Amino acid sequence: MKKTIVIILIYLFVCPVFAQQGFQFEKDVNKISVPFKLINNLVFVPIKVNGVELNFLLDTGVAETILFSLEDKKEVRFFNTEKILLKGLGSQEAVEGLKSTNNILEFNSMKYSNHMLYIILDPEFNLSSHIGIPVNGIIGYHFFQNNLVEVNYRKKRVIVYKDNDENRKKIEKSYKTIPITVEKSKPYLKSTIIQDNKEIPVKLLIDIGNSDAIWLFQDRSELIKVPAKNFEDFLGRGFSGDVKGRRAIIKKFEMGDFEFNNPVVAFPDSVSIRNVNMVPDRKGSVGGEIMKRFTVVFDYEKNQMYLKKNRDYSAPFSYNKSGVEIQQNGLQWVQETVRMETVPLLTKYNESGGAKVFTNDFKYKFRLKPIYEIAYVRQNSLAANTGLQKGDIIISINNHPIHKHSLQEINALFKAEEEKWITLEVERKSEILKFRFQLYNIL
Repeated sequence: MKKTIVIILIYLFVCPVFAQQGFQFEKDVNKISVPFKLINNLVFVPIKVNGVELNFLLDTGVAETILFSLEDKKEVRFFNTEKILLKGLGSQEAVEGLKSTNNILEFNSMKYSNHMLYIILDPEFNLSSHIGIPVNGIIGYHFFQNNLVEVNYRKKRVIVYKDNDENRKKIEKSYKTIPITVEKSKPYLKSTIIQDNKEIPVKLLIDIGNSDAIWLFQDRSELIKVPAKNFEDFLGRGFSGDVKGRRAIIKKFEMGDFEFNNPVVAFPDSVSIRNVNMVPDRKGSVGGEIMKRFTVVFDYEKNQMYLKKNRDYSAPFSYNKSGVEIQQNGLQWVQETVRMETVPLLTKYNESGGAKVFTNDFKYKFRLKPIYEIAYVRQNSLAANTGLQKGDIIISINNHPIHKHSLQEINALFKAEEEKWITLEVERKSEILKFRFQLYNIL
């Protein structure tokens, strides 16, 4: 009899613990809406960790919560830490990190208690320099696991609905339903690509933390081939280093009832994905360049994704035509001329008695502005052929001071559809150099 009572007590005490995993709403709250920053098709949200607000990349392509670049957030406290090794995308070996438990995460009025997270110690792993804003972490499965999460790319808002039938029915009325599977804490869908007039079924990871449209793994299927017209490129930064591969255009991509003609596809090389633990039959990923064309709702509990077209649905697919990748490398003081907001310095009266005001309209002010440098130059690209090199510090672009542009604006300029001329003035070993090239399609 005593043994039976013990088992029942364990069940009653243990089950509520598992039920409380994930972000929980405050009492009587049915949904929350939080603005986000959209940069290079990526979603960045503010989340407090143990009371300190950090900037997170929202990423369905990761299972665990990962922190990095905490140099200016020394006030964050972590509990129960132990050293580990982390592996992921990239051609290098594992990186050293920490595992920490019993952390509290807060997103608006939602809270996640007793949260386990990982901390990358390597200062070289720094997404901030590639994004242009401070980025302190990545959060994935634990953000989506037990609520309905809407990502509205046009309004730039994340809306989290409490998981109940009422909210789900409202969403189903105005959205198209796409079946998904959640495997190893990540969402997957079955879709189709068309290459060489052949329909090829592919299982893809839904990865909103990937800014590209589609990634395909050619070594995972004999049917997937890199088109003859392609070029080698830098694809991004993973946990284990730079990810490289090739870019090309395929004829069509189909996802449920939605079709996309001539999408630009990345084919990462086998070295860059060797550390990735693949689920069975996975052939690649669908990323932010596709997902930003919708308002999307993730429903992990019911294995559904809900999609509704937005105004960007038919936008053309683009890519960096210049051949250079720009990153931010610190800050510098820049002198600017700004309009003064002060009382008049001198007043005189004219013959009719009216006041004539003489003011010092402008003054000089020093502001901290980003330093941009070339992080990668693609071989045989337009930039490489003009003589640009990795490590060049950019001073101006098209005769405008570089600090007047955000990193996103620079990247958008390199993806321009029209055949624009680009003039870059750079500093190299204390020497000022100027380079000029014209963008054009190479695919």
